[in-house]
Amino acid sequence: MLVNNAGTMVGRFPAAELSDDAYRTIIQLNQTSVVEMTRAMLPLLLKGTHPAIVNTVSISARSGGSAGSSIYSATKAFVATYSKALARELAPEGIRVNCVSPGTITTDFHERYSTPDKLEATRKSIPLGRLGTAEDCAPAYLFLASHALSGYITGQVLEVNGGQLIC
Repeated sequence: MLVNNAGTMVGRFPAAELSDDAYRTIIQLNQTSVVEMTRAMLPLLLKGTHPAIVNTVSISARSGGSAGSSIYSATKAFVATYSKALARELAPEGIRVNCVSPGTITTDFHERYSTPDKLEATRKSIPLGRLGTAEDCAPAYLFLASHALSGYITGQVLEVNGGQLIC
C-alpha cells in the first residue's frame, strides 16, 4: 500500500506574481514527488498481495481553486489524471490506483491559505453545512486501501466534500 499525501500550496500567487522558484517548488512537492515515490515503490508493490496506491488530490483539481491557487490546482489535476493512467497501466499487475479528493477540510492548510471570511462563505455553500475534518477523510483512504472493501475499484477519484460539487 502506498499513500501519496504530501502537498501544499506554498502560498497564494496571482499569475502575474508567481516566481520561477515558487512554481518549481509547487510542482516538485505536489506533482514530481508523487511520480518519484510511485516509481520508487513499484518494485515493492509488485511483490505485495493486493497492492494499492491511493493519491491525494483536491476539490480544486476539478474546480480550479480560488484566486492565487492555479498552479496548486493544476498539480492536483495532474495527479488525478496520472492516477487514472497508472490504474490502466498497472491493472494487469494487480495494482489498484485511486485518489481521495478532499473538499475544504479544517486543517493547518486552510489556516494558512484561507481567510476566516472565505471559510465561512464556503461552509455556507456546503450542503452538509460544515467544513470537513481529517476524520471525515480517513475512512476514504482505508476504503480504497482495502482489497476486501474496494478490490474491484481502480482509476477512481473519491470526492470527500460534504456535497460541495453538487452546489
